Amino acid sequence: MSATLTAAAPRRLRFAVSQEWLLAIAILLLFVGVGLYNPRFVASRNLQSILLGNAYVAVAAIGMSMVIISGNIDISVGSLIGVLASVSGGLAVAGVPSVLAWLIPVAIGSAVMAAQGALVAYLGLPSIVVTLGMLSILKGGLISVTNGVWISNLPDNYHLAQWSLFGVVPMPVAFMVVLTIAAAWWMRNTALGRSIYAVGGNAEAARLCGIGRERTLMMVFAVHGAFVGIAAVLFATQLSVIQSTVPSNLELTIITASVVGGVSILGGTGTVVGATLAAVLIAAIGSSLIFVNLSPFWLRAVQGILILVTVLADIYRRRRRGLAR
Repeated sequence: MSATLTAAAPRRLRFAVSQEWLLAIAILLLFVGVGLYNPRFVASRNLQSILLGNAYVAVAAIGMSMVIISGNIDISVGSLIGVLASVSGGLAVAGVPSVLAWLIPVAIGSAVMAAQGALVAYLGLPSIVVTLGMLSILKGGLISVTNGVWISNLPDNYHLAQWSLFGVVPMPVAFMVVLTIAAAWWMRNTALGRSIYAVGGNAEAARLCGIGRERTLMMVFAVHGAFVGIAAVLFATQLSVIQSTVPSNLELTIITASVVGGVSILGGTGTVVGATLAAVLIAAIGSSLIFVNLSPFWLRAVQGILILVTVLADIYRRRRRGLAR
């Protein structure tokens, strides 16, 4: 009996200090601390702004987490969101039914990312090189095609992000929560989901176990593209107009959310739940800077610090694990 309790204790301890719990505690402390300094920070209007305005970042971070867990990275995600948002809005203005204007960007996002995944998987090109090239293509192409003109006169039934589920839960929050739970369950309980961890942790060992690295990487990038498409639709439908430019530093925010959420930049470990919590934390930090009278530009410095600290902690944990063996 005592041996069982002794064995269970470390598991409970690891759960208690997991990245998800640390992020949840950090979010709570941030709201309490800044709320005491400036009560307007915890006003319902500001809390709603933090969640609704950044839910699409959390959705994109779910797919990004899968890519990083597989041992790769996507630098083009911000540009692709900008392009797909413009495509969605353009279709809606052209008279295409709103449902198709929502679904077509998801299909395009999946196809574009699958193509990049093919270059990484079958040609052996580094993902950072492939996606960096795609970033330039998408960003330059978007400006060239639209000339930076905003898309307006959108149909009333197009604004999905302004709806509420059952009249209670805002649609962006519903998407964020449901997709996070579904992705976490899929990665933990299905063979395809577990293969992402296997390939990212040790590709050669995964191959010996019968897991096809190329097929898995193609699948990861395609799924990531679908999440990017959903994020783009949420981004496009949250306002009455769509800005036909790539959101500034969006890819950095999404990657930061994944890494700070506990996904190892070296691949093989991490969860999408942590990425969602980290996206909320980053959005809350950005909002809190305004309420404590600091320049919002400090958020970039905070993101950089968070990435460095998280990566160093991950390397330290890996070295300790290696020494323990």
